[in-house]
Amino acid sequence: MDYRSFFKRSLDRLKEEGGYRVFTDILRSASDNPKAMHFKKDGTQQDVTVWCSNDYLGMSQNPDVIKTTIAALQNVGVGSGGTRNISGTSHYHVLLEEELASLHKKEAGLLFTSGYVSNEASLSTLGSKLENCVFLSDERNHSSIIQGIRHSGAEKIIFKHNNVADLREKLIGIDIDRPKIIVFEAVYSMDGTISPMNEYCDLADEFNAMTYLDEVHAVGLYGKTGGGISEELGVAERIDIIEGTLSKTFGVTGGYITGSAELVDFVRSFAASFIFTTSLPPALMAGALKSIQHLRQSEAERAQFRTNVTLVKNELAGRGIPFENTRSHIVPIIIGDPKLCFSVAQDLLNNHSTYVQPINFPTVPKGSERLRVTVMPQHTPEMITNLGQALQIVWEKYGLPFEESQMVG
Repeated sequence: MDYRSFFKRSLDRLKEEGGYRVFTDILRSASDNPKAMHFKKDGTQQDVTVWCSNDYLGMSQNPDVIKTTIAALQNVGVGSGGTRNISGTSHYHVLLEEELASLHKKEAGLLFTSGYVSNEASLSTLGSKLENCVFLSDERNHSSIIQGIRHSGAEKIIFKHNNVADLREKLIGIDIDRPKIIVFEAVYSMDGTISPMNEYCDLADEFNAMTYLDEVHAVGLYGKTGGGISEELGVAERIDIIEGTLSKTFGVTGGYITGSAELVDFVRSFAASFIFTTSLPPALMAGALKSIQHLRQSEAERAQFRTNVTLVKNELAGRGIPFENTRSHIVPIIIGDPKLCFSVAQDLLNNHSTYVQPINFPTVPKGSERLRVTVMPQHTPEMITNLGQALQIVWEKYGLPFEESQMVG
């Protein structure tokens, strides 16, 4: 077996199909967010404006969050020292889990090393331990959800995206006493759609099912205190498990679940990828705690964020740039061809200092390749105008279709 040739052939095929991922080498600036330095392959450097960050409110560069993290770093050092069971549970971990539980109106919270791991670990544990469990999963759920369900070995039934009627039809065919978990996301990060979670909770009550909500792309952004779409819709207390991340709106790193004391303790006690993993650095947990506490009290960042989302959508609409106008903050611009999508993104980056990452299969289905624009409160009106101008120039250059202007309210 010529292993090296096999790897090369596989990579060549991936490149030919347009699915090869190219990482953009940048250094973000804490003093000039959302600006960054782009380090090109030819050794030169370029100032760019970032339009694809999941650090939605810029909290990773918030002065108070940085100050709190540094103070904790100086007090306790860099690493945690072990797993949660063996010297790796710092007081910062405990305080943060309590804060997360409070944020989502739950009895308990549990930290994981990432949002991906929190989904994979929790779902695989629940599915493998609940005898004869069946998952009902939205067809557009994230890879971490798909893998967690797959690793559980439990049966999985897929329902159409955000389709309450289809979910009901699937539930009717399952024994009322059989353990079942409805799994869905608050905001779908590649489409910008928002799930009808009130209706899902009604179905869960009717058919004796548990509900599992991924709030990853909504927590911190929605709701009066940043509890996510579930808080905004007043449904948080009806949902059994709310999962989220610390690495997007809260600007740090890590994932978590919240739920009843018994459920969280169950996952804590049986999830191998929690039990055998070194815990997150305490100093970062101190920073995350500060970020959450700040956003629970401050509406300023979310208000400016919402203003900028509307400004960006109107900028694109005014120039005829086609995008999916959903109720969320995600702005998908569908191109539909992987190589063209990559070329457009590279043109924007290299010739217009505009960094928008191309999104290709398997993150999105083939034929729906896109640019995914994300907005921050730190984007200025001038930056927003520059984004629109750059897209218009590139759209004309590549002969992409424009659409009739339709301003956003």
